[in-house]
Amino acid sequence: MLTAWSFIAFLSLFVLIGLSSLFFSSHQSKDYYLASNSVKPWLVGLSAVATNNSGYMFIGVIGYTYTVGLSAFWVMLGWISGDFIASHFVHRRLRTMTEKRGEVSYIGVLSSWSGGTKPAYQRLAASICLLLLVAYAAAQLLAGSKALHVLFDWPIWAGAVSGAVLVLMYCLAGGIRASIWTDAAQSMVMISAMGLLLWVAVDGLGGAQATLSRLRDVPDYMNWFPQDLAFPGVMGAVLFALGWLFAGLSVVGQPHVMVRFMTLREGGDMNRARQWYYLWFTAFYLMATSVGLLSRLYLPEAGSFDAELALPTMAQQLLPPVLVGLILAGVFAATLSTADSLILSSSAALTHDLLPHNIEKPWLLKLSTFGITATALAWALLSAQSVFAMVVMAWSGLASAFVPLLLVLIFGGRPGQGVSIAMSVVGISTALLWRYFDLHNMVYEGLPGILAGVAVYGVSRICRRGQPVAEAIS
Repeated sequence: MLTAWSFIAFLSLFVLIGLSSLFFSSHQSKDYYLASNSVKPWLVGLSAVATNNSGYMFIGVIGYTYTVGLSAFWVMLGWISGDFIASHFVHRRLRTMTEKRGEVSYIGVLSSWSGGTKPAYQRLAASICLLLLVAYAAAQLLAGSKALHVLFDWPIWAGAVSGAVLVLMYCLAGGIRASIWTDAAQSMVMISAMGLLLWVAVDGLGGAQATLSRLRDVPDYMNWFPQDLAFPGVMGAVLFALGWLFAGLSVVGQPHVMVRFMTLREGGDMNRARQWYYLWFTAFYLMATSVGLLSRLYLPEAGSFDAELALPTMAQQLLPPVLVGLILAGVFAATLSTADSLILSSSAALTHDLLPHNIEKPWLLKLSTFGITATALAWALLSAQSVFAMVVMAWSGLASAFVPLLLVLIFGGRPGQGVSIAMSVVGISTALLWRYFDLHNMVYEGLPGILAGVAVYGVSRICRRGQPVAEAIS
């Protein structure tokens, strides 16, 4: 009973924060999707952390670490390093171009970056965006429902429905402003919950030295690289690490994360937003991966055990009911913080990029948000995939579709509509085929997807110099 009351108290706080944004809303599309470019750097940083970390961190990463052991740290190192490198080139330019072009969506900015519009590209990109973001949102609802299933023995559908209803409530109230405000609060709860569980787990094992000793006793668990690499030795290790570096670089292709930085009051606030983002991100990811390692000691591997339930199961074993409610609130907060962002970005893609005329009427904006939430919920209830697999598939698909064009634009390229379409189609097709043929066990599929998209632009440049036909498609 105490667990339930603690959980309800935290969730009620998040919902109230989101609903309070209604008093600051101007009910225009720019306010609904970009908060009228009025958000402070610390809010942007914490919101981006919560959106990026999500149920993937609490459920997916901890489950993955439980399974593979110490080698999961390479995922963390590669992801954060790639993200940090990309941010130096992209974030400020994207914010500047958002203001210059007067767009309210990530896809709209990409489409109009080089001047004019690319309607065919914009609609294709919006379709890709909708499909993958809805799949991603479904993964978040599924992650939250798994936690509720363990702690309260709720059926999977009940947790997913509860998450969808809460997300819809504050998204309809205040749009992205509500999302950012609740994200910031959720980010604080998330890192507190993870830190608390890590401290209790280490203490319960007798301290840091005793914990390390017990981890080393688990066969093959503390190896630096996975045992099932496609290539043995140094080559396999390099490909494994490089692939996850590209996974981090892929963040600039995620509309739901990048739109946070697009809401800043001015481009000069970007450095402070990035400082908040990377300090919080590094601390949280390090703690999550460490908890994943320790979960193997508290929950010895069993054939029927779902590794993605490691965190809530471990919390039940170690913590009193009130603190279990805090952990559950942290997990649920993580899933909601990303689900709301994904749903709003999907709504922007639908109303601003896919439909023939931009929609400005508030009730139509909110109707699209309702429809997308219902679709994501249905996908979550019908999906048979793991949270980790669904997130990685959506993440790599979005990156392969959008990062090649974004990089070309950042470094001064100006591809025409035909080449822009080809870059996205070839990029995402390469990534999906890579995963379909299980080549992602060799290297993360976003790497070949991004490189293939950039190669299309390179080939178009070569052909343009020598063949008039290329000019027609560029």
